Order: sequence, then C-alpha cells, then structure tokens
Amino acid sequence: MSSKIYSVITGTGIYLPKKKVKNEAFLDFKFFESNGKPVERPNEYIVDKFQEITTIQERRYVADDLVASDIGFFAAKKAIEDAAIDPETLDYIIVAHNFGDVKFGSNRSDMVPALAARVKHKLKIKNPDCVAYDVPFGCPGWLQGMIQADYFIKSGDAKKILVIGAETISRVIDLHDRDSMIYADGAGATILEGKESSSPIGMLAHKTRSDTYRYAEMLTMGCSYNVTEANKNDLYLKMNGRRLYQYALETVPLSIKACLDKAGKDIQHVNKVLIHQANGKMDDAIIERLYKLYEIDEVPEGVMPMIISWIGNSSVATVPTLLDLILKGAVENQEIKTGDLVVFASVGAGMNINAAVYQF
Repeated sequence: MSSKIYSVITGTGIYLPKKKVKNEAFLDFKFFESNGKPVERPNEYIVDKFQEITTIQERRYVADDLVASDIGFFAAKKAIEDAAIDPETLDYIIVAHNFGDVKFGSNRSDMVPALAARVKHKLKIKNPDCVAYDVPFGCPGWLQGMIQADYFIKSGDAKKILVIGAETISRVIDLHDRDSMIYADGAGATILEGKESSSPIGMLAHKTRSDTYRYAEMLTMGCSYNVTEANKNDLYLKMNGRRLYQYALETVPLSIKACLDKAGKDIQHVNKVLIHQANGKMDDAIIERLYKLYEIDEVPEGVMPMIISWIGNSSVATVPTLLDLILKGAVENQEIKTGDLVVFASVGAGMNINAAVYQF
C-alpha cells in the first residue's frame, strides 16, 4: 500500500484555572426570569435542580489578571513542549474562542489583534510564514480549527499546526440568569503534524453542519434579566436551553453517524467518544441515541468520559481539555491506547455541529 500524509496529534496542553467555584456559591444570588420577574423558587431548589440536570458540581474561573489569550498561551506552551517541536516551525496558529479577551470588571470583547496573533507574540515566534488567525464558531470552535488544520496539512500547505480553544465565559455571564451556573473558563491546545503512513492514522474523516435558518438565535447576547439594575448597553450570553437540548438530541447523533459512515467505521469500532462537555444529562441522552441508531440498546461502559462535574462548560476548551487529561492519566479509569478509534464531537452557537473520527 502506498503511503499518504495524515494529520496526527503529537502534543497536547491545557490550562485549568485555579479558582474553583462550587454550586453553593450561587445560593446568595438573585435570580430572575427572562421577563424580569424574580424566580419564585428558593435558591436551594434552583441549585439542586441545576446539579441534577447538568451534573455540574463546580466550575473553574480565571484569576482577575488573566484573559483568554493568556490562558491560551499557557496551554500552547505545554502542547509545544509535549510535542517537542520548535515553535518557529509552526505553519499556522488557530485560536478558537467566542468573546476575545475580556478584562476583569468588564464584559466588552477585545479581538484586535486576533487572539492567535497575541498568542504568537507571547510565544515569541518571529517566523512571518507562521499564519495566525481566529475561529469564532461557538463551542465547536476547537474541533473546527482541527478540521481546518487537517485540510491544510493534507493539501501539502502545512506540516505543523497549533490549534487552541480558549475562553473566559465567566466575564460575559448574567449573574441573575440561572443558566450562568453552567459556564466556566479554560484553555486546551493541540499540535497537529503531517505524518506519512501506509495505513490510516490520525484524522480519518470529519463532518460539520450549520443550522442557521431555524436555530441561529438559541445562543445570543442580551440584557441582564435584572431589568431594574441593568445597564442597557451591557450584553450577556443568553441561552434557550430547552430548544437547544432538543436540537442537540435530534442532530448530534445523526452527525456523528454521518462522520463514522464517511470514515467507513461502525460504532462498534469506536473506543471513545469525546464529546463537548455541555450538560451531563444531555450528553448521556446523545450517546444513547447514537447507539440506538445502530440498534444497540446498551452503551458500553466508559465509552464517553465526562469531566463536566468538576470543570463546568468551558465552551471551546472542553474537548481538548478532556483529551489532554485522559492522555496524561488524569481521568480515573480512562485511557486512550495506540490503535484506539476515537470520535470527537461538539455542538454550539450557530447552531453548529461537528464531529471527527481519529485513529490513535
């Protein structure tokens, strides 16, 4: 069999903020409905119900002196060290995010220059042929960056690419909105390199879809629910949770199956499904529906590792964070071995969905 160039992950790195915020921290908050009226249920009930639905017990927030490009840089340094490469040899730096650099005490996005340019500057890379750009694609942004990187490598245009997902959502949440409890901060980075192989390895196939006609407004920016104290010029992240939940259940399993079909693989070939850590119960329902598409009623134990209970939903950072923690032996009873077939999948603002099949 003749050799081909495949895109292979050679290094990973993450930044987990040190500040842990447990659910009890929200017991003193004042929550409002979207119509501006106070939520009638006591906060104890709200927090307990939230944990039951999402499985989140705590989340991570960045320190006051850090922004997204800082933590993206920290994760990038670890990935570069893990891959043992010279950063000057990178052909591209792709940074996925949604809000740019948001300073503490503000909710204003700062995206000029691009976060990728800022990370390249912090890495002290002088090579002008190292192209740095951003991908604002909702929560699936890191995986979309990986998909773009795969195209660059297989076209022969690039050999080494750094892909980062970094977000500080704690800076853009409405603290009077119950949905704000789901979000967290974090960064994950990967090095993707072109490797010649006579057998398929690395990125085997990927699939992306964007459902904007009916679902573009399920994640938007809006005013605080506390209308009496709200500054009309300040916008916060808002989510139509019920519709998003149903949309994800209906479409994510189909997208993953379409990707597996494209790769010529069956669900029984899959060792792990690394899915965006969006909502624990939602992800459980997605994986069950995926297996039912193959007429399998029992989901194999341990096939879908979850870390959302202690990191929360850090958007573009959840999947690369999960990958790094498993590869570094930091997730109990989980490992990825050479030869394992892994599915990456994510869903988020757009609405966008993507999936990739990867051979380790």
